[in-house]
Amino acid sequence: MLEGEQPRGTVEWSLIGAHNMENALAAIAAARHAGVEVPRALAALRDFKGIARRLELRGEVGGIRVYDDFAHHPTAIATTIDGLRRRAGAARILAVLEPRSHTMRMGVHQHTLAPALAGADEVWLYTPPDLGWDTGTVLHALAGRGHASDDIDALARELARAARPGDQLLIMSNGGFGGLHGKLLRELQGAAPPT
Repeated sequence: MLEGEQPRGTVEWSLIGAHNMENALAAIAAARHAGVEVPRALAALRDFKGIARRLELRGEVGGIRVYDDFAHHPTAIATTIDGLRRRAGAARILAVLEPRSHTMRMGVHQHTLAPALAGADEVWLYTPPDLGWDTGTVLHALAGRGHASDDIDALARELARAARPGDQLLIMSNGGFGGLHGKLLRELQGAAPPT
């Protein structure tokens, strides 16, 4: 961290993504404004474990990591994928999106979704029967890397079959996504070789 042109310290923590870094810098600045010295703010950040649903690791089975993120619009989706890419390096990212918010369900973001999802290696869109738009344009723009599913149980099975050790599965929704995280982890456990 720099204050003016002077280095003030560093923080090593398990959180990833630009959102977390930006929030940390804002917290340091706010603390500084309130009279908290930078070293004390940095020490507090080292102990901060993050909040639920912000690239939260929900489980790991057979070297496959399953993350949960609240990303619910294209800007947040792109930032989340970028943050995971910076952590995962060349590992495959399989992104799964539930278009659950009102604007997503209406199709307001349909033309910006493919570019937002472009950083993932494979993408699955949940397409419930009452979705207000056709996801075909997004899937086409992903050039063979896009898939659609209208059934959460089938989606969990398909993701478990597609995943391989080292993969990062990123599930994005502003809701519970029909319990997909738990269903996927159970599917992965059933598919994992006995230890």
